[in-house]
Amino acid sequence: MITADIRRVVFVTLPAALVFVSSAAAAAAQAAPGNNDGPDTPGTGRFSAIKEEVASLPGHVVYRPKDLAALGGMKLGVVAWGNGGCSDDGASSRFHLLEIASHGYLVIASGRLLSGPGSPAREPRPAAQAGQILPPRTKASDLTDALDWALAENTRSGSPFFGRIDPALVAFSGWSCGGLQALQVAKDPRVKTMVLHNTGVLNDGPGAIPGMDVRKDVLTTLHTPTIYILGGPKDIAYSNGMDDFARISHVPVAVANLPVGHGGTFLEPNGGAAASVAVSWLDWQLRGDRPSAGRFVGEHCGLCQDAQWSLQRKQFTAIAGGN
Repeated sequence: MITADIRRVVFVTLPAALVFVSSAAAAAAQAAPGNNDGPDTPGTGRFSAIKEEVASLPGHVVYRPKDLAALGGMKLGVVAWGNGGCSDDGASSRFHLLEIASHGYLVIASGRLLSGPGSPAREPRPAAQAGQILPPRTKASDLTDALDWALAENTRSGSPFFGRIDPALVAFSGWSCGGLQALQVAKDPRVKTMVLHNTGVLNDGPGAIPGMDVRKDVLTTLHTPTIYILGGPKDIAYSNGMDDFARISHVPVAVANLPVGHGGTFLEPNGGAAASVAVSWLDWQLRGDRPSAGRFVGEHCGLCQDAQWSLQRKQFTAIAGGN
């Protein structure tokens, strides 16, 4: 059994509402190199990935292996994703989501194609005024709607996903405000793990975001192994996420910090280092992959030995997770 590996954390007092005030694009502007105008990256996994809008699932963007036949007998896992800023740009984290899809996952983001290749010209929207917090353009229920659709497609004759999805391989994930949306629906019994990026329930209490009331007691609804992937002390969600980690005592939980700030590595080709960690976590928790587990557990785990990362974990046995 691995004992709790919790180093001293200094909580930084920051205006917590800032985590959610910015649009996804504004938050992502902290990431470097790159921007969200470049070509799609196909991912580094076995299956070159694409993104698309599907008529039967309005208000979502689907990321999947381009050649589904290449899966052979491998079944797709499902990852439902909430966008940074709770925006409705389902392409705002496209490099990250394409990377996950390339490893054999069906990833479904809330929103539409509003940026990057394939996005049609649309009327510009008014920007938020100084000090103004716009209400979310997506809902937590968009994640469960995405999962409902995927599992229905798995049983629908004529669907390209017919028989290609394993209903036992399900995760909720999200960035910043989208991570809060994932937490709001974490109690869904179909979910087997949570991957939460640059997020955490507001330490200052609810009410900062119009239309959202997320309190610390939502953490008690977690019933699966969970990882927080944060951007270090400069991440405006750092104190919130670290406080969540400290409070969670009933499920296996880890927090991995990469000191790049709130923008993470979302704008880097193939989603950068954070996407690699997310894929390893999914492959461990959903597929029971032991090399992936080795990045997180054991005294000499991969992230423990990686100078870029700081890893803390609680409630894990030596090889926890998997089916």
